[in-house]
Amino acid sequence: MASTSGNRASDIPTKIKNAVNTLSDDNQPILADIRKSIYAMQDVAVELEKLNRTEQVKELDDAVVQLLYGNEECKSFSSVVQLVGEKYQPSPQPTNFKKMLDDEKSKFKVQSAADLQKDPLLRRFREAVWNVHHAGQPMPGEEQDEIVITTTQFGLLNTVCPITGKAVTDLSEPVRSMDCKHVYEKEAIMLYIRQVTKSNNCPVAGCPKALRAARVVCDTMLPVEIEEMRSQNKQTDAPGGFEDFTNFSDSGSS
Repeated sequence: MASTSGNRASDIPTKIKNAVNTLSDDNQPILADIRKSIYAMQDVAVELEKLNRTEQVKELDDAVVQLLYGNEECKSFSSVVQLVGEKYQPSPQPTNFKKMLDDEKSKFKVQSAADLQKDPLLRRFREAVWNVHHAGQPMPGEEQDEIVITTTQFGLLNTVCPITGKAVTDLSEPVRSMDCKHVYEKEAIMLYIRQVTKSNNCPVAGCPKALRAARVVCDTMLPVEIEEMRSQNKQTDAPGGFEDFTNFSDSGSS
Protein backbone atom coordinates (compact mmCIF):
# COMPACT_ATOMS: atom_id res chain seq x y z
CA MET A 1 0.00 0.00 0.00
CA ALA A 2 2.82 2.37 0.92
CA SER A 3 4.57 1.80 -2.38
CA THR A 4 1.33 2.49 -4.26
CA SER A 5 0.92 5.78 -2.41
CA GLY A 6 4.54 6.62 -3.15
CA ASN A 7 4.07 5.95 -6.83
CA ARG A 8 1.01 8.19 -6.92
CA ALA A 9 2.94 10.97 -5.20
CA SER A 10 5.82 10.66 -7.65
CA ASP A 11 3.37 10.94 -10.55
CA ILE A 12 2.07 14.30 -9.35
CA PRO A 13 4.91 16.48 -10.73
CA THR A 14 4.51 14.84 -14.14
CA LYS A 15 0.76 15.42 -14.09
CA ILE A 16 1.30 19.04 -13.04
CA LYS A 17 3.75 19.59 -15.89
CA ASN A 18 1.36 17.99 -18.38
CA ALA A 19 -1.45 20.24 -17.17
CA VAL A 20 0.84 23.26 -17.43
CA ASN A 21 1.81 22.37 -20.99
CA THR A 22 -1.86 22.01 -21.89
CA LEU A 23 -2.68 25.44 -20.44
CA SER A 24 0.23 27.01 -22.27
CA ASP A 25 -0.70 25.32 -25.55
CA ASP A 26 -4.28 26.58 -25.18
CA ASN A 27 -2.89 30.11 -25.33
CA GLN A 28 -1.22 29.59 -28.69
CA PRO A 29 -4.37 29.92 -30.86
CA ILE A 30 -5.12 33.23 -29.10
CA LEU A 31 -1.65 34.56 -29.88
CA ALA A 32 -1.98 33.42 -33.49
CA ASP A 33 -5.38 35.11 -33.86
CA ILE A 34 -3.98 38.36 -32.45
CA ARG A 35 -1.18 38.41 -35.02
CA LYS A 36 -3.58 37.55 -37.86
CA SER A 37 -5.90 40.35 -36.73
CA ILE A 38 -3.06 42.86 -36.76
CA TYR A 39 -2.17 41.91 -40.33
CA ALA A 40 -5.80 42.23 -41.41
CA MET A 41 -5.98 45.65 -39.74
CA GLN A 42 -2.77 46.62 -41.51
CA ASP A 43 -4.34 45.87 -44.90
CA VAL A 44 -7.38 47.96 -44.01
CA ALA A 45 -5.22 50.82 -42.74
CA VAL A 46 -3.23 50.89 -45.98
CA GLU A 47 -6.42 51.22 -48.03
CA LEU A 48 -7.70 53.97 -45.73
CA GLU A 49 -4.39 55.82 -45.99
CA LYS A 50 -4.69 55.75 -49.77
CA LEU A 51 -8.00 57.58 -49.31
CA ASN A 52 -6.36 60.03 -46.86
CA ARG A 53 -8.73 58.98 -44.06
CA THR A 54 -6.21 59.82 -41.37
CA GLU A 55 -8.52 59.67 -38.36
CA GLN A 56 -9.65 56.14 -39.13
CA VAL A 57 -6.03 55.05 -39.65
CA LYS A 58 -5.20 56.50 -36.23
CA GLU A 59 -8.07 54.54 -34.66
CA LEU A 60 -6.69 51.33 -36.17
CA ASP A 61 -3.23 52.22 -34.90
CA ASP A 62 -4.62 52.59 -31.37
CA ALA A 63 -6.46 49.28 -31.70
CA VAL A 64 -3.22 47.53 -32.73
CA VAL A 65 -1.53 48.84 -29.58
CA GLN A 66 -4.37 47.43 -27.47
CA LEU A 67 -4.08 44.05 -29.19
CA LEU A 68 -0.36 44.05 -28.48
CA TYR A 69 -1.11 44.61 -24.80
CA GLY A 70 -3.32 41.53 -24.92
CA ASN A 71 -0.59 39.65 -26.76
CA GLU A 72 1.93 40.47 -24.03
CA GLU A 73 -0.49 39.44 -21.28
CA CYS A 74 -1.08 36.07 -22.95
CA LYS A 75 2.65 35.44 -23.35
CA SER A 76 3.26 36.47 -19.74
CA PHE A 77 0.54 34.08 -18.53
CA SER A 78 2.09 31.20 -20.47
CA SER A 79 5.53 31.94 -19.04
CA VAL A 80 4.22 32.17 -15.47
CA VAL A 81 2.31 28.89 -15.72
CA GLN A 82 5.34 27.13 -17.22
CA LEU A 83 7.57 28.35 -14.36
CA VAL A 84 5.10 27.17 -11.72
CA GLY A 85 5.05 23.74 -13.33
CA GLU A 86 8.85 23.59 -13.37
CA LYS A 87 9.26 24.72 -9.76
CA TYR A 88 6.53 22.60 -8.21
CA GLN A 89 7.78 19.99 -5.75
CA PRO A 90 5.55 17.66 -3.69
CA SER A 91 5.54 18.35 0.05
CA PRO A 92 3.63 17.10 3.12
CA GLN A 93 1.84 20.45 3.28
CA PRO A 94 -0.82 21.48 0.74
CA THR A 95 0.66 23.53 -2.09
CA ASN A 96 -0.58 27.11 -2.37
CA PHE A 97 -0.72 27.35 -6.15
CA LYS A 98 -2.28 30.81 -6.06
CA LYS A 99 0.70 32.13 -4.13
CA MET A 100 3.10 30.42 -6.54
CA LEU A 101 1.31 32.00 -9.50
CA ASP A 102 1.25 35.44 -7.86
CA ASP A 103 4.95 35.21 -6.95
CA GLU A 104 5.97 34.32 -10.49
CA LYS A 105 3.60 36.86 -12.00
CA SER A 106 5.21 39.63 -9.94
CA LYS A 107 8.49 38.92 -11.72
CA PHE A 108 6.98 39.57 -15.13
CA LYS A 109 6.14 43.00 -16.39
CA VAL A 110 3.89 43.45 -19.38
CA GLN A 111 5.55 45.84 -21.80
CA SER A 112 4.92 49.49 -21.08
CA ALA A 113 3.38 51.81 -23.65
CA ALA A 114 6.89 53.05 -24.52
CA ASP A 115 8.14 49.50 -25.03
CA LEU A 116 5.19 48.59 -27.22
CA GLN A 117 6.04 51.47 -29.54
CA LYS A 118 9.13 49.45 -30.49
CA ASP A 119 7.24 46.21 -31.09
CA PRO A 120 8.08 44.75 -34.54
CA LEU A 121 4.39 44.16 -35.37
CA LEU A 122 3.47 47.76 -34.59
CA ARG A 123 6.45 49.03 -36.53
CA ARG A 124 5.48 46.96 -39.57
CA PHE A 125 1.90 48.24 -39.35
CA ARG A 126 3.12 51.84 -39.29
CA GLU A 127 5.70 51.24 -41.99
CA ALA A 128 3.04 49.83 -44.33
CA VAL A 129 0.89 52.93 -43.77
CA TRP A 130 3.89 55.27 -44.14
CA ASN A 131 4.93 53.67 -47.43
CA VAL A 132 1.61 54.56 -49.06
CA HIS A 133 2.81 58.13 -49.55
CA HIS A 134 6.50 57.93 -48.58
CA ALA A 135 7.86 54.70 -50.09
CA GLY A 136 11.63 54.47 -49.82
CA GLN A 137 11.89 57.08 -47.08
CA PRO A 138 12.69 56.14 -43.46
CA MET A 139 9.91 56.91 -41.02
CA PRO A 140 10.37 59.98 -38.80
CA GLY A 141 12.86 59.40 -36.00
CA GLU A 142 14.27 56.19 -37.45
CA GLU A 143 17.76 55.38 -38.66
CA GLN A 144 18.46 52.81 -41.34
CA ASP A 145 20.11 50.36 -38.90
CA GLU A 146 16.99 50.45 -36.72
CA ILE A 147 14.92 49.45 -39.74
CA VAL A 148 17.11 46.43 -40.41
CA ILE A 149 16.87 45.25 -36.81
CA THR A 150 13.12 45.54 -36.45
CA THR A 151 12.10 44.05 -39.78
CA THR A 152 13.97 40.80 -39.15
CA GLN A 153 12.14 39.84 -35.97
CA PHE A 154 9.58 37.11 -36.68
CA GLY A 155 9.86 34.86 -33.65
CA LEU A 156 11.69 32.20 -35.68
CA LEU A 157 14.94 31.04 -34.09
CA ASN A 158 16.41 29.72 -37.34
CA THR A 159 15.68 30.58 -40.95
CA VAL A 160 17.11 27.40 -42.52
CA CYS A 161 16.44 23.75 -41.69
CA PRO A 162 19.71 22.42 -40.23
CA ILE A 163 19.24 19.04 -41.93
CA THR A 164 17.92 19.78 -45.42
CA GLY A 165 19.42 23.25 -45.81
CA LYS A 166 16.08 24.53 -47.11
CA ALA A 167 14.83 27.97 -46.12
CA VAL A 168 12.13 27.76 -43.46
CA THR A 169 9.76 29.50 -45.88
CA ASP A 170 10.27 26.67 -48.40
CA LEU A 171 9.64 23.72 -46.07
CA SER A 172 6.79 21.48 -47.17
CA GLU A 173 5.92 20.39 -43.63
CA PRO A 174 7.63 22.61 -41.05
CA VAL A 175 7.74 21.57 -37.39
CA ARG A 176 9.31 23.11 -34.29
CA SER A 177 10.84 21.68 -31.14
CA MET A 178 8.85 22.79 -28.13
CA ASP A 179 12.05 22.63 -26.06
CA CYS A 180 14.67 24.52 -28.07
CA LYS A 181 12.30 26.25 -30.55
CA HIS A 182 14.33 25.35 -33.66
CA VAL A 183 12.42 24.66 -36.89
CA TYR A 184 12.93 21.68 -39.21
CA GLU A 185 11.43 19.79 -42.14
CA LYS A 186 9.24 17.14 -40.47
CA GLU A 187 10.32 14.11 -42.48
CA ALA A 188 14.01 14.95 -42.08
CA ILE A 189 13.92 15.58 -38.33
CA MET A 190 11.85 12.50 -37.58
CA LEU A 191 14.32 10.36 -39.53
CA TYR A 192 17.14 12.06 -37.63
CA ILE A 193 15.52 11.28 -34.26
CA ARG A 194 15.03 7.62 -35.23
CA GLN A 195 18.57 7.16 -36.51
CA VAL A 196 20.60 8.98 -33.87
CA THR A 197 21.52 6.51 -31.13
CA LYS A 198 24.03 8.16 -28.77
CA SER A 199 22.25 11.45 -28.35
CA ASN A 200 19.08 13.00 -29.69
CA ASN A 201 20.44 16.51 -29.36
CA CYS A 202 19.10 19.13 -31.73
CA PRO A 203 21.12 19.16 -35.00
CA VAL A 204 21.59 22.95 -34.81
CA ALA A 205 25.25 23.57 -33.95
CA GLY A 206 25.71 24.42 -30.30
CA CYS A 207 22.14 23.57 -29.24
CA PRO A 208 22.26 21.27 -26.18
CA LYS A 209 18.56 20.40 -26.10
CA ALA A 210 17.50 16.80 -26.57
CA LEU A 211 14.74 16.08 -29.08
CA ARG A 212 11.68 13.93 -28.48
CA ALA A 213 9.39 13.12 -31.39
CA ALA A 214 6.29 13.95 -29.34
CA ARG A 215 7.69 17.43 -28.63
CA VAL A 216 8.51 18.28 -32.25
CA VAL A 217 5.27 19.58 -33.73
CA CYS A 218 3.71 22.20 -35.96
CA ASP A 219 2.47 24.53 -33.23
CA THR A 220 -0.24 27.09 -33.89
CA MET A 221 2.15 30.01 -34.16
CA LEU A 222 4.62 28.42 -36.60
CA PRO A 223 2.59 28.85 -39.84
CA VAL A 224 1.81 32.45 -38.83
CA GLU A 225 5.46 33.30 -38.20
CA ILE A 226 6.57 31.62 -41.42
CA GLU A 227 3.97 33.55 -43.39
CA GLU A 228 5.22 36.75 -41.76
CA MET A 229 8.75 35.98 -42.90
CA ARG A 230 7.53 35.02 -46.38
CA SER A 231 5.60 38.28 -46.64
CA GLN A 232 8.57 40.33 -45.48
CA ASN A 233 10.88 38.54 -47.93
CA LYS A 234 8.53 39.47 -50.77
CA GLN A 235 8.61 43.10 -49.68
CA THR A 236 12.40 43.03 -49.51
CA ASP A 237 12.73 41.42 -52.95
CA ALA A 238 10.19 43.72 -54.55
CA PRO A 239 11.38 46.96 -56.19
CA GLY A 240 11.72 49.55 -53.46
CA GLY A 241 11.59 53.28 -53.42
CA PHE A 242 15.10 53.66 -54.82
CA GLU A 243 15.24 54.24 -58.55
CA ASP A 244 18.01 52.83 -60.70
CA PHE A 245 19.45 55.59 -62.84
CA THR A 246 22.35 53.55 -64.20
CA ASN A 247 20.59 52.85 -67.50
CA PHE A 248 19.46 56.43 -68.07
CA SER A 249 21.13 58.31 -70.91
CA ASP A 250 22.83 61.62 -70.24
CA SER A 251 20.54 64.58 -70.77
CA GLY A 252 22.63 65.67 -73.72
CA SER A 253 22.49 62.33 -75.51
CA SER A 254 20.22 61.87 -78.48
